[in-house]
Parts: sequence; C-alpha cells; structure tokens
Amino acid sequence: MKTNNTRQDILNSLKDQYQNIPVPEEAKARLLEGIHQAKAEMEGQSEPAAENTLHPDSLILRQTRKAKVRMMLKRTGAAAAAAVAVITILANSSPTVAMAMENIPVIGAIAQVVTFRTYQSQEGRFQANVEIPEISSPDESSENIAANQDIEAYASQLIEQYEAELKASSGEGNYSLESTWDVVFENDKYVSIRIRTTQIMASGAESVKIFNVDKKTGETVSLKKLLNNDSGLLTAVSDNIKEQMRAQMAADESVVYFLDSEIPDSDFTGLTGEESYYFNQEGQLVIVFDEYQVAPGYMGAVEFTIPESVTGKLAE
Repeated sequence: MKTNNTRQDILNSLKDQYQNIPVPEEAKARLLEGIHQAKAEMEGQSEPAAENTLHPDSLILRQTRKAKVRMMLKRTGAAAAAAVAVITILANSSPTVAMAMENIPVIGAIAQVVTFRTYQSQEGRFQANVEIPEISSPDESSENIAANQDIEAYASQLIEQYEAELKASSGEGNYSLESTWDVVFENDKYVSIRIRTTQIMASGAESVKIFNVDKKTGETVSLKKLLNNDSGLLTAVSDNIKEQMRAQMAADESVVYFLDSEIPDSDFTGLTGEESYYFNQEGQLVIVFDEYQVAPGYMGAVEFTIPESVTGKLAE
C-alpha cells in the first residue's frame, strides 16, 4: 500500500506542476495523456501479494504493467521538462507575447532577437565592429522571416562601405565603424529592433535605423505602411513635429532645427513615410531622425513623440 500511495503522490505532484505552468496546448495535451494513462495502468493493478506466490504468467503480466507505468511516468516527466524549457525561453521575451501564441503563426510567442553574427575588422587605423541581429523563432525558419533579410541587407551596406574605404586608402586613413542593436519595443503585435551606428572619419556621424516587425507576417513595417498610406495622416504627424520643433526652439535658444530658417531649401518640409520610428512603452509613435537630418550635428539624433490624439492607437 505504501508503494501505491507514493506513486499516487507522484502523479498528483505532476498534475499540480502542470496546472501552475503556462504551456502551449500541444504540450498540455501530451502531459495530460501521460498522466491519465499512467494512472489508468496503476488503477488496473490489484493489491500485490508476495510475488513468489504468483503464477508465472501473472508475474510476467505484473512486471509488464510496471514497466509500462515507469515508461508513462518517464514520458510525462519529459513533457514537463519540455514545458520548463519553453518557460526559460519566454524569460527573454515580452510577457505580453506569451499570451498571444495562437494568434502569431509566423514568428510565434517565444521569438527571440539574437546576435546572428558579428563582423569585426582591424587594419591599421581602420576598425569595425558590426553586430547583426536576427529574429529566431521555433515556428518558422529564420531564412523565411522577411525582416531578417532586410536587417542583413542593411548591415551588408555598412560593411561594404567600410571595406570600400579600406581598399581605397590601403588602410592608411582613419575609419571607425561601430554598429550595435537593442530591442526598443515589443508587444504581442510588433517587435522593434533599433540599430545604432557611429561612423568616424574626419568627423563622426550617428545614425539610427529601426526595423519594426509585424509578428504575424514577419515583415518589416514602414512608417507609410503603418499609417495605411494615408497622406493626410502623414501630413498631420509632420505638422505635429514642426509644432514641437518651434516650441523647443522658443523655449531654449541652444536648440536649433532646420525649420523657418534663412535657407528654406534645407528646411524640414515633412515626412516621406520612410523615416525610422518605434513605439514607447505607452504605445505612442516616436519618430527618429539621424544626426544632421533635421538639426545641426551637435544636436545628435533627435526624436519626436507623437500624441495619440494625432495618430490614434497604432500599436494595438
């Protein structure tokens, strides 16, 4: 009787562990099946007499049943281990994402952004370090996620420019290329990968490129596409940025933007729809401009947060 109680305790413990762990439905089904089958095998056994009093055929049957129960429990334990592995991976993704697995067929709820490879070079006064991120998903091959190809193409452009400069100068000049990435925003619909690049020759230049990826399709979403190709909405966002520029310049004389200047041809006239953007933690649209794009170099890369009163709820 003590042996049966111990096994029953094991089964109950496994069920409790299952109920307290959020796992995919497929893993859930396998786990329950293992528990139910093992329990059924155990309940089919009668109270054991001394084994040396059993008929040989009965002894063989009992041993076979015991072996099957052990196999069921072993398989159930493997399923539980797989569930724990899933949760470990989820620790590197947004908690919100974990709730949306069934609605994300391409990238999946446990997608990770990792450094796919790093390009490094050191020749004379030329040096480069380019981290190239990649979206990794158990639901789809990385090669089939369109955004990964876009990211790779962008990194390749940086590397090709560096190598062209290196070849042209035979390594005698000065060139430093540093490109790193981070995930600046993530929810159940989008993941935004920001790539910061600094290039230093005679002077330095900072650029920011953000890849906003639709988790359902795996494709990069441009600003124009995000706004549904609505030229009126694009103009409204542009006008809001101009208002913010004027307000900042009025409040601080050290702040300068290329707007309402004595050189109108160089002034900011509006967005094209290809600018970098991301969402902040409140879900507001943030437009990002590279250094020198809309302001003098000392201003660096600048950002403008657009209120939802202008854009609506775009991140949802």
